[in-house]
Amino acid sequence: METAQLTTSIQTTYDVAQIMGGLYGDGIIGLKGAFSREWVQQLGEDIAVLYEEALKRPGGALGRGPKRHYVEIHPEDIRGFVELAMHPWVTAVCEAVLGPTYKIVEIGFDVPNPGAINQPWHRDFPAPDDTIIGRRLNSLAFNLTTIDVTEDMGPFEVAPGTQWDLPIDFEHGMFPPKTNSPRYEQRAQRKMPQMGDISARSALTIHRGTANYSDKSRPALVLGVDAPTANNAERHDLQITRTFYATLPESLKQHLTCRLVDELETIEQGHTIEGLMMGEA
Repeated sequence: METAQLTTSIQTTYDVAQIMGGLYGDGIIGLKGAFSREWVQQLGEDIAVLYEEALKRPGGALGRGPKRHYVEIHPEDIRGFVELAMHPWVTAVCEAVLGPTYKIVEIGFDVPNPGAINQPWHRDFPAPDDTIIGRRLNSLAFNLTTIDVTEDMGPFEVAPGTQWDLPIDFEHGMFPPKTNSPRYEQRAQRKMPQMGDISARSALTIHRGTANYSDKSRPALVLGVDAPTANNAERHDLQITRTFYATLPESLKQHLTCRLVDELETIEQGHTIEGLMMGEA
């Protein structure tokens, strides 16, 4: 009954057709001012501590190109995980695109530091048969900036509609041939969210991080969510302590694919993207 009531409430708040149209069309949508600046500032403080710790730990921060890292974390490492995972817009988007039995499989953050260069155009992983053959999206990535993004900070750049591109001559199924680049550059949109904004995208939509010419880092939280037919949980190790799990609402527990532990273990990050390490040629 709780789930049915939640779904009804969400459907009256957010337009499912707009959500579906945006993610099946451009491949990315957003919500301005989803969280307060105070909430985001707190998140930024937590990420700064976690990033410093990860840089000191072997394998703690995976390279995503020169001066650019990705760090996978535990949900309870940040204050506000429940508010993020249960935000009505996040829930509405997940239910609309992935169905009522969606699962959260990943949480982490990207940090493009000063001096980061353009990434090559890419997908975050190879397109599954669900998308190539069935023309369905079976996973989503939510992104939440911890600062106000400006043009010189290396904003995220996306080529709308390219989630449907067949991976012809894509290296490792993720990196399109250079001959495709003019098309992506013609379509390209740079995203400059402000603190409190959140976006949802298909990780298959061709995108890249751009060069950071500023003297500031641009951290962004990442929340990965799967439909029942996706297998992205295999790339991650979402852990939650039994103590923290006991405090979570039942309506959230049913949307977590996680390993319950007595004490959190160091995450051995398995989702490396070697093709990003050299940056754009």
